[in-house]
Amino acid sequence: MKSKILAEGSFVRFIKDSRISYGIYRSGTIERLAENFLYNSQTVTDEIAFEDVKLIAPVEPTKIVAVGLNYMAHVGELHPEITGVPAPKLFMKPSTSIIGPDDKIIYPDMTNHVDYEAELGVVIGKKSKNLTPEQAAGAIFGYCCLNDVTARDLQKTDGQWTRAKSFDTFCPIGPAVAKDIDPGNLNIECFVNGKLRQSGNSSFMIKNVYELTSFISRIMTLMPGDIIATGTPKGVGEIKPGDEVTVRIEKIGELTNYVAVSSSL
Repeated sequence: MKSKILAEGSFVRFIKDSRISYGIYRSGTIERLAENFLYNSQTVTDEIAFEDVKLIAPVEPTKIVAVGLNYMAHVGELHPEITGVPAPKLFMKPSTSIIGPDDKIIYPDMTNHVDYEAELGVVIGKKSKNLTPEQAAGAIFGYCCLNDVTARDLQKTDGQWTRAKSFDTFCPIGPAVAKDIDPGNLNIECFVNGKLRQSGNSSFMIKNVYELTSFISRIMTLMPGDIIATGTPKGVGEIKPGDEVTVRIEKIGELTNYVAVSSSL
C-alpha cells in the first residue's frame, strides 16, 4: 500500500475482513468508529493495526463540484488568451468517477491524452445553502487530496468538459480527511513515477476555499460528504498506462494511484 502517509488524527474509511468501516488514524493504528464520521461520531468500538486494513475513498459524495481556472499560473499555461482574472468556472464530476487510495485509474479507449491535476478537495460536513464566506468554515468537515484526472484531448475537441472529466476512476480522493487545518496555505504537489511534476500552494487560489464554498452554495445545496475540487496549480501533465501518480498535500498526506488499461482490471 503506497498511500500510507496521512495526517495524525485524520478520518478514514476502510475495509477489514470484507467489512467497510469508518475510523480515525492514530500513530499506526485505526480507531474504528461506530458510525460515519460525518455524523460527528467519536464512539470507538475497537482498534486495528493500520497495516491490516485497506483504505478506500473516505467519503461517498452525492456530487463532486469542481472549479476550473482557479490559479492564474494554470490559466496562463492552458488559456494564454485569457488576460484578466476569470470568474470561477464550475463543472461536475459524477460520483462514479470516485476511487480511493492505491486504486487504478483506467485509461479510456476514447482518448489519446490523459492528464493529472493535483487539487485540494473540500469535504462538506452538513447540508448547506446560501452560505456567506464567513459561514463556509462551519459547513466544511475537512480536506483531502484529489486528482482531477482529465482527458485533455476530449476537453479541447468537445468545447465543454463533461466527457473529459467524467470517466469512471477519474476522481481519486483520499487517503483520509484532515480536520482543523488552515486551507489557505498548503503546499500541493504531484509526482509521476516518483518525479516531481507539479508544485503549488493553495495561497495562490484566485478564489479561496471559503469564497468558493459560498459561491457554490448559492447555486446548489451542498450535502454531507459532497466534495469541492478547488482547482489545480500550474504544472499539469500527461500520464500513461503503467504510471504511478501521487498527489501530496501538506498536513493531509499522500494519495497514490496507478494508471492501467481496462484489460488489467
